[in-house]
Amino acid sequence: MIYLKSFTFPTEEQESPILDNVMTKWHNTVYPFKIASGGLLQTLKFAPVTILYGSNGSGKTTLLNVMAQKLGVERATPFNTSTFFDDYLGLCTYEARGDGIPLGSRIITSDDVFDFVLNRRIVNSGIDDRREQLIAEYLELKEQDNGRFRYHGDDDLQKLAKLVAMRNNTLSMYVKKNVGLNIREKSNGESAIRYFFDNITENALYLLDEPENSLAPLRQQELVQYLEEAVRFYNCQFIIVSHSPFVLAMSEAKVYDLDIRPVEVKRWHELEGIKVYYEFFRKHADKFEA
Repeated sequence: MIYLKSFTFPTEEQESPILDNVMTKWHNTVYPFKIASGGLLQTLKFAPVTILYGSNGSGKTTLLNVMAQKLGVERATPFNTSTFFDDYLGLCTYEARGDGIPLGSRIITSDDVFDFVLNRRIVNSGIDDRREQLIAEYLELKEQDNGRFRYHGDDDLQKLAKLVAMRNNTLSMYVKKNVGLNIREKSNGESAIRYFFDNITENALYLLDEPENSLAPLRQQELVQYLEEAVRFYNCQFIIVSHSPFVLAMSEAKVYDLDIRPVEVKRWHELEGIKVYYEFFRKHADKFEA
């Protein structure tokens, strides 16, 4: 499914009137002006899966943020902006399917995933602290329990309830009933991939900024399989910023190489960064064949 057909960034000629005015005001930055025009990139034409590839500083994440803001898709965490961001957006145009960009479309950044994993750890830390308190409480009640407890009024009600619970449960059951199960039980990578599973549903456009972050190679392959199935069976479209060879090799992905001028569409195995991986493993091939 293709919801977003193309996105056009301003040319140097279109940027010039604004930049000429800006320069007279002694501003230190004109971000994100010249990000696309400086790289001789004007129009991106999209497939069901489109990947923006480039080295650090190539502007790929900025382009993704520009598209997300212009399209008005959902966003969870803030991003770098500037005084002139809205001026730049005003010069951008896009072509979408007849009924527009579907509701529920969103951008998912590395910060979103990191915040999700971190929040789980914070919650778990609180649960773990409470668990330690309950273990100490259970052991103290067990040590004090001599069968001679007498109930004298409401002030003793809570202690009586705890004594009864202690007598009727093992230590592990006492803790579980009072604090619940820890929600973690997963590594950071498992939590990260769960974030994608939970937040990518059907019939929507998703802009993903380096989704491979926090994921080991096997998890990256698991994510790629999920994204390919989302395209094939659930009518999703993806625009992805990535360095990962697993992501770049996605089935029928259209890859834009932002490291060359002008920007061109390349096959994933033609990218210089991928050739570095290839040369490294070829150099050490004997170690794998032993």
